[in-house]
Amino acid sequence: MSLSSFQAFLKSLSTFPLLGDSMSKEDYIALDLSVNNSDLKSVNVSSSIALEVFIWDFMAKHNAKASYGGYLEQRSIYRRSDYFNQDTPEEERNIHLGLDLWIEASAPIFSPLDATIHSFRNNTNYGDYGPTIMLEHNLDNIKFYTLYGHLSLESLVDLKVGKEIKKGQQIGTLGTAEVNGDYPPHLHFQIIKDIQEFEGDYPGVSNQHDLEFYKENCPDPGLLLSLP
Repeated sequence: MSLSSFQAFLKSLSTFPLLGDSMSKEDYIALDLSVNNSDLKSVNVSSSIALEVFIWDFMAKHNAKASYGGYLEQRSIYRRSDYFNQDTPEEERNIHLGLDLWIEASAPIFSPLDATIHSFRNNTNYGDYGPTIMLEHNLDNIKFYTLYGHLSLESLVDLKVGKEIKKGQQIGTLGTAEVNGDYPPHLHFQIIKDIQEFEGDYPGVSNQHDLEFYKENCPDPGLLLSLP
């Protein structure tokens, strides 16, 4: 299936909100964490505490309960971890492939569609996802996957590969910086066409060299979400 056809298919699906149906569009605000945001120049983005203060102040200023954004955003926050950085600028992984939803720790996370559990893992590298769940969707004979990163440790308890998940069913809660890779609490949500051989993990940040592949394999998660 071509990328344009897959994008149209995703956009046609009726989904349940990732953060639940008690929030309205007015509760969300778009957030820019790219290298182009001059407001971040005075923020120590290597500190999860300083970054959390910046994000929460931004949301308070706009009377928002959650903020979102980040697809294909080039970010400097990954420079703090050797997990993302390479020897040359072309190989440095700093382009975000998912969409982030920033909200308080312990916030419940819901499946947007019917699914089965493909895999799960606690990815413990510094700056990594922490507890992660991956769902497999097979709708209208089209198979694809969604990834949910930076969850709580409790989210992985009693999970089983192949377990059926219904649209709108809670799949976990958000973790704190202590378990989520050292980030302010947020959900990393990503769409994946071809999972390849990955289980419980999939690259969520790309370098320039591999970007065209990931743009094809990981289309805009906003296509599944109803956000402002």
